[in-house]
Amino acid sequence: MKNKSYPLYDVKRITNLRQLIDFRAAESTDTVVFAWAKGKQAQKEITYSQLKAQTEALGTAFFELGIKNSRVAVLGENSYNWLLAFFAVIGGNNVAVPLDKELSADMIEKLICDSECFVLVYSDTYSDIVEKLMKKLSIKFINMNELDSMVDHGLKLISSGNKDYVNHKVNEDDTAVIVYTSGTTGVSKGVMLTHKNFALDTYSACGNCKFYGNTLLVLPLHHTFGLVAGVFVTMLYGYSIYINTSLRNLSSDLIKVKPQSLFLVPLFVETLYKNVWNTVEQKGKTKTLKLLIKISNGLLAVGIDVRRKLFNSVLSAFGGNLDTIICGGAPLNTKYIQGFRDFGINLLNGYGITECSPVVSVNRNEFYKDGSVGQILNECSVKIDNPNKNGDGEVCVKGSIIMQGYYKMESETNSVLSDGWFHTGDIGHVDEDNFLYITGRKKNLIILSNGENVAPEELETLLQNIPLVNEVVVFEREHKIMAEIYPDIQYAEKNSIVDIGAAINSAVVQLNSTLPKFKQINSVKLRDTEFEKTTTKKIKRNKIGG
Repeated sequence: MKNKSYPLYDVKRITNLRQLIDFRAAESTDTVVFAWAKGKQAQKEITYSQLKAQTEALGTAFFELGIKNSRVAVLGENSYNWLLAFFAVIGGNNVAVPLDKELSADMIEKLICDSECFVLVYSDTYSDIVEKLMKKLSIKFINMNELDSMVDHGLKLISSGNKDYVNHKVNEDDTAVIVYTSGTTGVSKGVMLTHKNFALDTYSACGNCKFYGNTLLVLPLHHTFGLVAGVFVTMLYGYSIYINTSLRNLSSDLIKVKPQSLFLVPLFVETLYKNVWNTVEQKGKTKTLKLLIKISNGLLAVGIDVRRKLFNSVLSAFGGNLDTIICGGAPLNTKYIQGFRDFGINLLNGYGITECSPVVSVNRNEFYKDGSVGQILNECSVKIDNPNKNGDGEVCVKGSIIMQGYYKMESETNSVLSDGWFHTGDIGHVDEDNFLYITGRKKNLIILSNGENVAPEELETLLQNIPLVNEVVVFEREHKIMAEIYPDIQYAEKNSIVDIGAAINSAVVQLNSTLPKFKQINSVKLRDTEFEKTTTKKIKRNKIGG
């Protein structure tokens, strides 16, 4: 790869999500869009043309039930029925409210009430929660098991001349979805996103990155990254999406599906990478693999690429065809980018935030910078507010991908939106090639008594390079920099390290010797359990250091 600037990829420009289905049904009529298998059942498949027909049929049935100009909550694990309900809802003049399946019954009730939903479409898996809700809420409840019969009924309505839904025109500026944030601090806010927000973010992301072949949908659909990257982007390119119904099946699904691209958060990337090396170590091949990587990278430097052949056994764990991973949702250590590249897999880091639909930037297939979160999309602009002497300041985004606001939270909306600029709360800078770098989070910034500012994320990245460190959070107490660490017990056992605390403290002393005095870590605290995380696998920082 030459790794230099080149024109954006040419893809169909869409401005609403119903148009996405219509376009693909016409262009890729018999191509499979979704495939899945549950338990020992045979694999099921739906083509693009079938998706269009079933979406219109279900939407027609919804219209007959009076589900118009309504907000419809969707609760369930990743499934075709979840997607069918979602597309049918937003293809009419309704708003979908995807609910996090890991929330408590009380929180689900609160969000349904807060968003003023008229209907809850739910998976049988969560019928126990729904039973409680039925006693409290006067709304319609539709079990996803009923969708097949509703589709059949809708088809009959359409054949008898009922074309209300079929002929319905989507207004691209209408709210399509209200997504509740699950931030690491604070209360959930309902982010109002339009058809145009989603459609143009999808279109613009596809301009930066090109994908070939099918993908395995792993990320949860109730989060915008899973929905946009895992579904809309792949659909716009006209490929197939295999739905992973349980993370327990991830390894077997990778081998069965043989995906060419994956969309992941850093936790999954780290796990997959560590699994490779654990397997290699169990076979006693660690030294051999490291030598092969060295030889391969030497050949690559002179234009000879033998990675796909040389590391075939490693790639087979991912199905054998995987060549591209898009990662976002949290900071990613560059060692994983290089690690996957060593094997011939292009790991492209990106950046997004729910309020921006969500993708703001992503590294390109053949133009990337390790350590950055990629080139800023064409559908938005980024400015750095109040930069410091190093050029780092708050990242602000403007453009067609910015949310309408937070549902029924005017003051919160006004606090983050100013003259069309959305203040992300993230700290970063932009280089001469329009690549964005995120260096920290404004609310996490450590301001020391001497006036120096320290981004804890920078120190966390350095600490994660210590093999004994599994998870870490850096914070400030009494004007001192502290680190709370969940150690890698398996690594300690494999390397016969008895005093983990002493070993980590020694590594931290070594790290401190490379840092300016004001950035040095004053104290380390070990913990016995993993950090509590949000459903997007981000550590809840407000639970640390108390």
